[in-house]
Amino acid sequence: MSNLFSPITVGPLTLPNRILMAPLTRCRADADHVPGPLIAEYYAQRASAGLIIAEATMAMAGNSSFWMEPGIYSAAQVAGWKLTTTAVHAASGRIFLQLWHGGRACHPLLNDGIQPVAPSPVRIIGDEVHTPEGKQPYVTPRELRDDEIPGIIEGFRKAAENAKAAGFDGVEVHGANGYLLDQFLRDGCNQRSGPYGGPVANRARLMLEVVEAVSAVWGSDRVGLRLSPLNSYNSMIDSDPVNLATWLAKRLNDCHLAYLHVMRGDFFQQQTGDILTPIREHYQGVIVGNMGYQADEANAAIEAGLVDAVAFGTGFLANPDLPARIKAGTPLNAPNPATFYSPGPEGYTDYPFMS
Repeated sequence: MSNLFSPITVGPLTLPNRILMAPLTRCRADADHVPGPLIAEYYAQRASAGLIIAEATMAMAGNSSFWMEPGIYSAAQVAGWKLTTTAVHAASGRIFLQLWHGGRACHPLLNDGIQPVAPSPVRIIGDEVHTPEGKQPYVTPRELRDDEIPGIIEGFRKAAENAKAAGFDGVEVHGANGYLLDQFLRDGCNQRSGPYGGPVANRARLMLEVVEAVSAVWGSDRVGLRLSPLNSYNSMIDSDPVNLATWLAKRLNDCHLAYLHVMRGDFFQQQTGDILTPIREHYQGVIVGNMGYQADEANAAIEAGLVDAVAFGTGFLANPDLPARIKAGTPLNAPNPATFYSPGPEGYTDYPFMS
């Protein structure tokens, strides 16, 4: 596993290994979406990751998709996240915050009755959202007007400022998994015309404008971007995901990011294809692979030059000391899906370390 344990330079940071912690929604925030001491403990336990990418975090109020997810738009939330960054840094770790807007994946019951917004009035089907009144169907979103889009960009910019104030080492823009920026990006959801609809250059405009605004706060070498051109989660599809991935790989070279975080497949196998090969061919920066990697495959992918690092999700969820376990070749704890989104420490901070 020598490739996984070789250091790598990501922007101004030198990561001691290439085993990154993927962003994982866990719904453990306190009231008003404030991250508390339990979240700090959770991330500090996992500080041996080359880099922690903290969970999807609400960039602005009124776009909750998970009921108890954290935010980064209030002073209380900034203070709450300082507990986490202080704890992770005390454990010699590095941590980025993932900035996020749920778009049509939000629900009025989670947002004081506010109708969610999206590029087009196309509803998520085939799934339901957790709310205080139990699981509910998603609602048809309101089409976001062009004159409202500067407010979205400003919301991400302010969230980036707040993340810096909270002590993070950088931020990741969430452009994946059927949330707002991804909704604009893929033509199965974006059916609008005008400057933010139609050809891929227009559909990618909002994501690129958000990346630019966030980079103005942090410097682009402390900004990552997550993409999932194949993933059908949240009723997402694109008519040509390989071409989309190729176009983005070329265009994103102009952004000089810390890394490009690529989800290589589809949770539900509705779309298939190889997006990593064209991304590797055309993108000149650091590529972080994600989705279904075991340690040996990750090590081989780095050796082959297909990716530069790998982000592990459920592996880190159930194994706070995942790098040490991989290095020692010891068995991994099995994750308990029943506690992925439940409150409290069970299934969160009580997974055992190696003895």
